[in-house]
Amino acid sequence: MSRLYEMQVVVHDYDPKKKEAIQLACSGEWEFEDFYSDSSDTEMEATGQSNLCGGESEEEFRDRLCHAIWKANDAYCEVIVNATYLEALPYETYTGGRKLYDQMFPGRKL
Repeated sequence: MSRLYEMQVVVHDYDPKKKEAIQLACSGEWEFEDFYSDSSDTEMEATGQSNLCGGESEEEFRDRLCHAIWKANDAYCEVIVNATYLEALPYETYTGGRKLYDQMFPGRKL
C-alpha cells in the first residue's frame, strides 16, 4: 500500500563542497523539487511529493534519507525531515449561503 506524502528536507552545516552530492543523494531517495540554499551556503532545503511504499514508516524514511545525506556529505550534518500525509489532511468547509449574500448585498434580489 502506498501513501501520498509531501516531504521537506532541511540540511544544516553540510560541507559546501559536497552540496551537489547531497542533492543527488536526496533526489535518489525522494522526488524532491528544486533545492534552495541560504546565502552562506550552510543550509539548504527542498520539498517534494511522492509515496511511501511497502509499509515504510515516516521514521524509516527519515533514517534512509539521513543515511544517504551523511554518506554524501562524508560527515555528520543536521537533517530535519518534515512529513505531511496528504491523503487525510484536516480541513474546514465554508459555504457562502443566502444569509451571507443578504448581508453583503442588502435589499438585492436574486
